[in-house]
Amino acid sequence: MPTFSLHIDTARTWRGGQGQAMYTVTGLRAAGHRAVLVAHPDGALLQRMRDGLDLVALAPRNEVDLASAWKLSRLLKRMRPDIVHAHDPHGVAMAALALSMGSLAPRPVFVASRRVDFRLAKNSFSRWKYSLVNRFIANSMAVRDLLVADGIPASRTCVVNEAVDVHRMEHLPATNVHAAFYLPTHAPVVGNVAALVPHKGQHHLLDAAALVVRAVPDARFVIVGDGELRESLEQHIRHMHLERHVFLAGFRDDALEMTKGFDVFVMSSVTEGMGTALIDAMAAGKAAVGTTAGGIPELIVEGVTGFLVPPRDHEAMADRIVRLLKDDALRTRMGNAALARAREHFTVARMVQETVAVYDEMLAQRAAAPGALTS
Repeated sequence: MPTFSLHIDTARTWRGGQGQAMYTVTGLRAAGHRAVLVAHPDGALLQRMRDGLDLVALAPRNEVDLASAWKLSRLLKRMRPDIVHAHDPHGVAMAALALSMGSLAPRPVFVASRRVDFRLAKNSFSRWKYSLVNRFIANSMAVRDLLVADGIPASRTCVVNEAVDVHRMEHLPATNVHAAFYLPTHAPVVGNVAALVPHKGQHHLLDAAALVVRAVPDARFVIVGDGELRESLEQHIRHMHLERHVFLAGFRDDALEMTKGFDVFVMSSVTEGMGTALIDAMAAGKAAVGTTAGGIPELIVEGVTGFLVPPRDHEAMADRIVRLLKDDALRTRMGNAALARAREHFTVARMVQETVAVYDEMLAQRAAAPGALTS
């Protein structure tokens, strides 16, 4: 039976979470369900969804924005969705406040996605807002385990892995990375796509790069993304004399095409919920080196689709990168295995199917015991 869900994402910028919100909404619509998206008026997510219907420009100015919550409560009373699905912490706060402003009969099922392996805040407002969530959808077992460790009953959690448009990724043209950065045509390219923030671990990637170029002097590293660490990473590159070998590409609209142009993909995260950029690399048929942080080991099959190394261990990271750069057959074999894994486990259709199953389960519980989900 088709469901009617209202989705909330409050971010202004574009990162992996916004991509997952977009895939969820568009995938639900493609499967015959109604899905309304509430997003930041000036945000990248709303801009990318402009060609669709059921879009509402609304976002809180802060975590406790009563005016925005009131507007959302009026919207809920008018639309009466079956499900309210918040995709980020501020979205959870706004939905919790809105659901508490007046009565809705029946009250929508309240679902929250959790995509980061950060601990839940312990302040009273956070405890209150999360107490109203009927079901947490974690993007990995690692994130689910953290929720349970933070006091969320296991019965209120489930896992739905993230997804990418594997078919589109397979058919995208590759950016000529060598031409874009004036690299020697024969130079192997190691790529990373991530925000330049501490938990993405690019400083450790730079330390690994310094070791890699000793073994593979022609190797080049391209880091796609922007953020607060850009200046310190530039200083690190100069300090290690890597100016000819490492390039900070900034935010690029062709990040997917860039990924297809890499020879090896590296995810150097210190913490990571799952890592959609890594799934993109799998769909692009790239062998990868990733850390054992968070949900990354749920993506990379050690020795089959890539290699896993401990977080912050730049020596182990460099060793595995060098191994892939020096063994074309191994790199190709792992890339093909990564693509096969992406096709089987990480498609949007699979994610939507599992999300709808969560909705159906929660709606069945509400029908069986109408007051159970409001306590």
